[in-house]
Amino acid sequence: MNHSARARQVFDVEIAALKAVRAQLDNGFDAAVDLIVEVLRHRGKIVVVGIGKSGNIGQKIAATLTSTGSTSVVLNSVDALHGDLGILNDGDVILTLSYSGETDELLTLLPALKRFSVKIIAVTGSSKSTLARASDIVIHARVPKEACPFNLAPTSSTTAMLVMGDALAMAVLEARGFRKQDFAKHHPSGAIGRALLLRVSDIMRTGLRSAVVSQTLTVKQALLVMTRAKSGSVSVVNARGKLVGVFTDGDLRRHMADGDHVLDQPLAKVMTRHPITIREDALAAEALHIFNERNIDDLIVVNSKNEPVGLVDLQDLPKLKLM
Repeated sequence: MNHSARARQVFDVEIAALKAVRAQLDNGFDAAVDLIVEVLRHRGKIVVVGIGKSGNIGQKIAATLTSTGSTSVVLNSVDALHGDLGILNDGDVILTLSYSGETDELLTLLPALKRFSVKIIAVTGSSKSTLARASDIVIHARVPKEACPFNLAPTSSTTAMLVMGDALAMAVLEARGFRKQDFAKHHPSGAIGRALLLRVSDIMRTGLRSAVVSQTLTVKQALLVMTRAKSGSVSVVNARGKLVGVFTDGDLRRHMADGDHVLDQPLAKVMTRHPITIREDALAAEALHIFNERNIDDLIVVNSKNEPVGLVDLQDLPKLKLM
């Protein structure tokens, strides 16, 4: 078997494992979401506990929960017995991760956890394990087999645990009414945060850098305006200043290819009508979405009267660290 074939086999095994775990979703998952939402509503937090590979997965789950507004911390099972239990408060919820449910370090920690007024959610592959029996809620994550050829190295099981954590975080996010604006507050320095915090009016070109001309002008005259604005397009307006079309470098090339005497033509005859636009008060994230969905280089910005007030140029977005 070559390397690519082996890789595809791993994918197939892990995809099958995810489907199997998906089929195990039951009322336990719903109860876990409801419990977490209630704990967070009372200013409690989620304490994620795991050992080894499960502990690594726990780090990511905790990070995802925290970044989506659900306060979460990681508690190392070994360090917990040497003072780190101070991170735990009455009213918190503990999310324990152990595929076997029989991890020695985790089971040793359980009596200490039980001394607090907390609820325990177990994500495990064994519903009859010691961990499952000691927990208030069990989320089942049993996989048919590991992707390891010896069925030993945690592969399918950790993937399933990771996806279960994502599912839990997204379900809690929705249940708590977490919004895009809330997400941006937690990511102020990243591209996501900038896109969600900034408005189109913050990133658009204005004034001389936003070419606007009358539909009565010829293409040659419009090209001079575009050149001065260092823009690849010009917004075309009627006598009342309302946007009626757009003319771009691409339009010029297409008409010249057809053999038209395009330079002497009025814009009204060759422009693209009903161009794609965005409002100046829209989020920058909406502009990003339009660029991703539509094959355009420039996005005309209009006000409530459908008058062009600016232009978002695709080339500007990397400079603004939005792409």
